[in-house]
Amino acid sequence: MKLFATARKTLTVYASALTLGITAALSAAPAAAQDSFTWKVQSHWPGSSSSYTDSLGRIKRVLEERTDGRLKLQLYEAGALFKATDTFNAVSRGILEMGTISPAYAQDKISLAGIASGLPFAFRNVWEAAYFHQNLGFEQMLRDEAAKHDVYWATDKVYPTEMVVKEPIESVEDFNSLKIRSSGALQTFLTEAGAAASYIPGSELYSALDSGIVDGAHWGAAQGAYSMGLYEVAKYHVQPALNIAGTDVIIVSQKALNKLPEDMQKIVKDALNEQFWIRTNEYQYKERITLAKAIEEQGVQVNVLPDEVQNKLVATAQAMWDEEGKRSENAKKALDMLKGYLADLGYL
Repeated sequence: MKLFATARKTLTVYASALTLGITAALSAAPAAAQDSFTWKVQSHWPGSSSSYTDSLGRIKRVLEERTDGRLKLQLYEAGALFKATDTFNAVSRGILEMGTISPAYAQDKISLAGIASGLPFAFRNVWEAAYFHQNLGFEQMLRDEAAKHDVYWATDKVYPTEMVVKEPIESVEDFNSLKIRSSGALQTFLTEAGAAASYIPGSELYSALDSGIVDGAHWGAAQGAYSMGLYEVAKYHVQPALNIAGTDVIIVSQKALNKLPEDMQKIVKDALNEQFWIRTNEYQYKERITLAKAIEEQGVQVNVLPDEVQNKLVATAQAMWDEEGKRSENAKKALDMLKGYLADLGYL
């Protein structure tokens, strides 16, 4: 009898443990289901743009792999859900979980946007812009401003912006006669320098060039022009670069980020920080080979601006820099930091 009682007691303990285990598993099931997230991502790049695949496609793949599929990105190309200029507000309000923009599209919210878009003729090499962002603290200054709007800011890459034109620029008069597609600080700069610059969405850019609405444009540099088909109608690639800057940004809704478990939040931030370096380096490599391909296959010619035109652009650029510094105390601080840095490099 004693043996039977002991066995019955043991069975009761096992049964209780099994019941607790089943109950715990059942209660955990809904939590596990909630641990999966799908983010809508509105890009400012058309699907044909090289960065749509190389930048946005990469971050989608990396995040889905590193979260074991718990975070999926649903991508939308430029204009599919919102105008490019409305994307920042949509992410800020949490309507979109993520987006890509040019800083120029958020100038009304971010006082550093003009500097982030790239003050013309400031940096001469890509590494200088990368160092300014990541080592001197400019990226954190941008992130702090964006955080006031519930946005997590992550510069996708720094790279040169170079124009393509339908006819070569051989004099100041040629430059002054240009109608150029531009945006942000560069649009203001090109207008101040004497050209007629206007904003045209990327999805309309090819037709604007082809029809003669504009004589030239900038969409990144060689990769942007090649992937958008611009070399088909504009055979001259203009150098030197108008600027070197973090002209593309990935923005994340802080509300959406806060809903993720801590481990996934860290994965997102780490992946975005890594993206900056990978895409900056990759972009430079692809720039070189893409321009060479365009020259060989499409008859593109490099149009180096005459000294008189470059001198005019430099003078106009430096006069503009101080205007960006007047946008806020933060902008003045960033501009002073930039000028000090350029002086250290021997450029000022």
